[in-house]
Amino acid sequence: MTIRPRRSVLYMPGSNARAIEKARTLPVDGVILDLEDAVAPDAKEAARKQVTEAVKAGGFGPREVFIRVNGIDTPWHADDLSAAAHAAPDAILVPKISSPEALEMIGRRLLDMGTDHRTRVWAMIETPLAIFNILSIAAAARDSEARLTGFVLGTNDLAKETRARIVPGRAPMLPWLTTCIAAARVHGVVVLDGVYNDIGNAEGFAAECAQAVDLGFDGKTLVHPNQIEACNNAFSPTAEEVAQARKMIAAFDLPENKNKGVVSIDGRMVERMHAEMARRIVAIAEAIGRK
Repeated sequence: MTIRPRRSVLYMPGSNARAIEKARTLPVDGVILDLEDAVAPDAKEAARKQVTEAVKAGGFGPREVFIRVNGIDTPWHADDLSAAAHAAPDAILVPKISSPEALEMIGRRLLDMGTDHRTRVWAMIETPLAIFNILSIAAAARDSEARLTGFVLGTNDLAKETRARIVPGRAPMLPWLTTCIAAARVHGVVVLDGVYNDIGNAEGFAAECAQAVDLGFDGKTLVHPNQIEACNNAFSPTAEEVAQARKMIAAFDLPENKNKGVVSIDGRMVERMHAEMARRIVAIAEAIGRK
């Protein structure tokens, strides 16, 4: 089982050369070089050039590199997408995807430009319409030309568009978050939680990371390097979880248990599906260890 950890994915402003350089050294699983919200309109062109040159230069090591382009309905989108396609990052992150048709259009453009197929498409889910369309959006992952691999929840934009308040525990948003996670799982899409805005509130951030793990997110997007360690810790299996997972796998791998749906481990009845979950825990732990 090959799994890429995506515990922590940090936004870095594409207009800030120092931040981009720093991104090459931080202990994150991924970096999003941002051409959208973090860049003022008069700096868009310079940021685009700086980001694409940085991606072409490489040096990000094992970190997954995303370029977040401006939205489809903006005057910068076409040039951003073209530049990103030629830079060939690991992924292009597209804001405000609200329908599968938008992903089909982007997939066709990338195909027309001969974009390296290694470059995947990730969709920002940040509008009420996207929530209502989420299952059909996720289904685009079944179309190889669409290249859809992951969702990033844009919780700030969702709050703005719905007028929901951002409160501890995120009760107003929970139905939307769980709906997106369920749709992602149906179609094999990775799903990352939105950002936590209060960078000075370490306790609140840790609580939101723990909630994201409980909900089933694969990782979380970050706005500041001081959030990395807590995020990585939250989304990493503990030594005890890994040991228990290995014990479960070993039990089901015994010749006498190979065809059993349920076995007894330490006095507990464990189903085969739990062994499959255990294999994922071990695969994640091993991938983190390799990093």
